Amino acid sequence: MTAQPNSTEARDMAYHLHSYTNPRRLEREGPMVIERGEGIHVFDNSGKRYIEGMAGLWSVAVGFGEKRLVEAARKQLSQLPYYHTFSQKSHGPVADLAEKLVSLAPVPMSKVYFANSGSEANDTAIKLVWYRSNALGKPEKKKIISRIKGYHGVTALSASLTGLPNNHRSFDLPFPNILHTTCPHYRTGAEPGQDELAFSRCCAEELEAMILEEGPETIAAFIGEPVMGAGGVIVPPEGYWAAIQEVLDRYDILLIADEVICGFGRTGNMFGSETYGLRSDIMTVSKQLSSSYQPISALMINARVYEPIASEADRIGTLGHGYTASGHPVAAAVSLENLAIIEERDLVGNVRRLAPHFLERLNALERHPLAVEARGVGLIGALELEAADGAPTGTMGARAAALLQKNGLISRNIGDAIAFCPPMIITKAQVDEMFDIVEKSLKELSGL
Repeated sequence: MTAQPNSTEARDMAYHLHSYTNPRRLEREGPMVIERGEGIHVFDNSGKRYIEGMAGLWSVAVGFGEKRLVEAARKQLSQLPYYHTFSQKSHGPVADLAEKLVSLAPVPMSKVYFANSGSEANDTAIKLVWYRSNALGKPEKKKIISRIKGYHGVTALSASLTGLPNNHRSFDLPFPNILHTTCPHYRTGAEPGQDELAFSRCCAEELEAMILEEGPETIAAFIGEPVMGAGGVIVPPEGYWAAIQEVLDRYDILLIADEVICGFGRTGNMFGSETYGLRSDIMTVSKQLSSSYQPISALMINARVYEPIASEADRIGTLGHGYTASGHPVAAAVSLENLAIIEERDLVGNVRRLAPHFLERLNALERHPLAVEARGVGLIGALELEAADGAPTGTMGARAAALLQKNGLISRNIGDAIAFCPPMIITKAQVDEMFDIVEKSLKELSGL
């Protein structure tokens, strides 16, 4: 790409190192510059309109350009633009948001800790788990079990939890004491003739075998997303979470529910934990907490986790952990208004009402000659394609995502799967418009 001198594209290419981007390809082709957003749409700097089929990064629940969130930020900026939560300091928005999150939690929670991203929340969760084990006089109880294809972030510790190879390659990860058990993808993991319940039992048996081999006294926690997001939108098979929790309960292992993508309505309930019956000890949230209008995340901990930590911090004299922007007043105020919008406009109900149609349109794509599998729940889904002519994994997905973008729909390919996670304000007509673009793009891809 030859960018105009001093254009946004030229300056971006010259100075900006992007996330999840091939830097050399960026040097050749330049960036796509998004200039504004409105509802479920975003517009590039040429004025072209796109359906944002990924809600940004699984996160803009209330859509783009929501004036109430702009006003909430403006009002808080004019009153208290920043303050910290160190040394017993607080402010109204953070106290209100902590109370609100505990009231929304699907299982009893005791306290809320605030950070700035899902990665930081999961990183903090593991630090607190280790702190708790030491407080209980169990210094050997430190291992954390995650899952292959699980996604929990990109800080050094949360990237270790993530079960995707590109998050480990050349980063010298994962850290010791981080283990990865079976990915619960029924289509790829089940034996011939094995139904979903039997496959779920098999996953639980493999987890138990790992725990026994490592030593139950060394395993502190298990972390999992109710529905795996960035690993390919892997929906758990029937009976999976009940079988997993039975094993964790047997060996006194904490459950960390990573609700960073599923939280605040995406699966048709306020939390994915409600959709699948998780009873977590720690729950991490971000993304739709503020619809990503402000960087914020949180982890909720129950009394079983909090009490030993509080006593250990009292013994030491402080809890030696914190971020400059933990519980930032503007982010907290925007989050409170965002949650109010989700409730007042019944966006969780909108997900439930639209889910059957969304999934009907998604599942119909499975009949396409290039399709391998459609999968989804609520307003999150993926269509996996077959790599043609022995092409490398991801080639077909990348080609499909490029065609979708050309035709006015921003998606994201995860290997050869293309993912869909539109803003929760989407209408039935807009769902149809989105999948009409997918159908058109698949025809172009296959040459039909």
